[in-house]
Amino acid sequence: MATLGDYQFDVGGGLVIGSGTLVPVGEVSGLAAPELRTADVDNPTEDGGFPGVDLFGTRTVSIEAGIRTPDDPGAALDLLARLQQVTGTDATRRTAGALAVLRAKLPGRDTKRLYGRWRRVETATMAQAVHGWIPLMLDFAATDPRWHADDSQSLTLPLDVSNDEQGFTAPVEAPITTGVSNPDERPGWVLNGGDLSAWPTVRIDGPVVNPKVWVVETGRYLQLQITLAAGEHIDIDTRPGTRWVLRNGSGNAAPALTAGSRMDLFQIPPKKSEIRWTATDYTNTCRLTLSWRDAYTAL
Repeated sequence: MATLGDYQFDVGGGLVIGSGTLVPVGEVSGLAAPELRTADVDNPTEDGGFPGVDLFGTRTVSIEAGIRTPDDPGAALDLLARLQQVTGTDATRRTAGALAVLRAKLPGRDTKRLYGRWRRVETATMAQAVHGWIPLMLDFAATDPRWHADDSQSLTLPLDVSNDEQGFTAPVEAPITTGVSNPDERPGWVLNGGDLSAWPTVRIDGPVVNPKVWVVETGRYLQLQITLAAGEHIDIDTRPGTRWVLRNGSGNAAPALTAGSRMDLFQIPPKKSEIRWTATDYTNTCRLTLSWRDAYTAL
């Protein structure tokens, strides 16, 4: 990924526009709060109404920009062609659920990203193209209105041998200890540095039987009634619009989730929390890998 400076945007494929580039940016809208989808209903017998659930809609970021290559129309057209290529790739455009990425950097802020689709990439006029100037209008519809950290984090855990549900094995002799003197030494701590709950992805590598992973602070869990041999794996993506459970990268394993497993509620809350998991594996070689990006309300 390209490193961004202040007032710069990565529109895909490492193509950076904005300050100090050949594609300067003017007005940018859509960086504030996205529109709401409300469920208010009128009160049938009295004045006013009843407020329902308010949900954020898609966030559309509109960028006014222009290609500026003075006295070099060929370079301007080359840049226009590259812009069209990176914002309209077949891998994203022709695949349901596939998402493009818009990265942005403003002063005093870390680089953050949005996931969605490019909805408009057009030229306002070609009248000045002969002089190396092509004005542009770009619209990016973020299907998830949250801003996400540019860098992802991950945690890999063996089986949770210290699970409290396992209890102690008789005979028990004093002093009784869990083997962990400081709770911060437990390996399952994760940190979401944002101000919103983050959607994780989960990978479980076999051999393993009936794995269950949960967030201690929320009590939300994902549990599968499944058997994986050595070399097999399960991938779970909890992000809105892309939720799936795949076995070995292709086979749908969603039916293996138990009734209480809610992918739409399995999130990493802001600040510090603990991830734990249990399963059956007599070789103790299975592994759980949790990956996430910190989530933010604003850029």
